[in-house]
Amino acid sequence: MSEGFRLLPHTADVRFEAWGPTREACLAQAVRAFTATFAEVSGAHPDQRRSVVLDAEQDEQLLLAALDELVFLLDTEDAVPVDVSAERTDGGALLQLWTTSVRVLRSTGAAPKAVSLHGLRFSRENDEWRCSVTLDV
Repeated sequence: MSEGFRLLPHTADVRFEAWGPTREACLAQAVRAFTATFAEVSGAHPDQRRSVVLDAEQDEQLLLAALDELVFLLDTEDAVPVDVSAERTDGGALLQLWTTSVRVLRSTGAAPKAVSLHGLRFSRENDEWRCSVTLDV
């Protein structure tokens, strides 16, 4: 089963969809999509590894927590994930983020400032997990 993401047109903000065979694979693709909305990471070398424990009762809350963490890291440390892995934990997920400074990456758009709750979706559909996200820029 495939996994991936695609950026979608949006009038004022940035929107993406991500998918994967498992919840965690889809979550990792959402992290990759987040970065792809504003920076080119191919060939980038991470300078730090971060472990992020996410606790959430609902799948959409888990996705929101992951993306909110990415916005926080970008705002407070200029850190951007260039690679990611995700695994299930009791009550949530563990993200392993390999990050670098946004300053060393080629900018491709405006950096996200927040995750919009409007249209936020994260669920199992048939044989795969899918999410849709709008980022405020």
